Amino acid sequence: MKFPIVDMHCDLLSYLARIPDASPYLKHDIACAIPWLQAGNVRMQILAIYTDVKSESMAMATRQAQIFSDLLGKHDSDIAFAGADFLLNWEKQKRIGVMAAIENAAGLGNEDASWEDIYSQFDGILAKVNKLAYIGLTHHTENRFGGGNYTEGIGLKDDGKKLLDYISGKNIPIDFSHTSDLLAEGILDHIDRQNLKIPVIASHSNFREIYTHPRNLTDEFAKEIIHRDGIIGVNFLRAFLDPEVPERLFDHIFHGFQIGGQKAICFGADYFYTKDFEDSSRHPFYFPLVENAGKYPSLIESLKDKLSEEDLENLSYRNSLEFYRKIQN
Repeated sequence: MKFPIVDMHCDLLSYLARIPDASPYLKHDIACAIPWLQAGNVRMQILAIYTDVKSESMAMATRQAQIFSDLLGKHDSDIAFAGADFLLNWEKQKRIGVMAAIENAAGLGNEDASWEDIYSQFDGILAKVNKLAYIGLTHHTENRFGGGNYTEGIGLKDDGKKLLDYISGKNIPIDFSHTSDLLAEGILDHIDRQNLKIPVIASHSNFREIYTHPRNLTDEFAKEIIHRDGIIGVNFLRAFLDPEVPERLFDHIFHGFQIGGQKAICFGADYFYTKDFEDSSRHPFYFPLVENAGKYPSLIESLKDKLSEEDLENLSYRNSLEFYRKIQN
């Protein structure tokens, strides 16, 4: 059984921006290198523009946006922009469709930036990448927009509300994968109170009901994303699955279906450059079953006796594809 794959999150762009002599084709460097994506039959890959909360965050985001643009120009035999035409003619595609996303809105506005600077930065990035697949307001820590998943008691700040107001109606989803619970609650409340037109997703998140970790979604938020016709990408990192139990990946997937996510559950592998990560307890970052994007066919094979063919198709690509077809139209 072979399905095309849509993956909602990888950090190829930050690898290319930070690491000397980096290449999108170096399989030994990063698990989402283009040859791995091709081997895994990945038809569409979201490339995150990731930044820390630093003074240089906006410059780093601009650099990654330019790298995204350059990839499309230099490697057009292998990748293409996953715009409306790509999605509409899905069955005819031979290349990997890519879209960029914002992981941490510090890349749109550092702590000192004026709103004139933020609007200019937003428009400049959008000009380079054509469309944003989603925006996450935070990463692990706090920024001017709100609290990240490792913060407590910090929700949606006034600047976060202002950014949500700005993206309303632009068909750019807001990503819950790195929010604090209080931030997630604040986002939903602000969207509803102001009647904003913003889809909600979790691009690369697992379930706290299966493994307790602040990076994982509570069932309350997962069900709310499902209720709002969003999607939830299962994350492959050991730290968020259950570091000692490889089979826990299946439990997270099954849980997504069990809470009503038949049309929401998808993949958000979260492959990134790990060689410079100092915490040795995190190595290896992935279980062998999903250690690189080339493993998708074997993962699907291992699930074929556990899920129906329709559920496998939805998980592999259909849910993500239909989500983006809907919001692009």
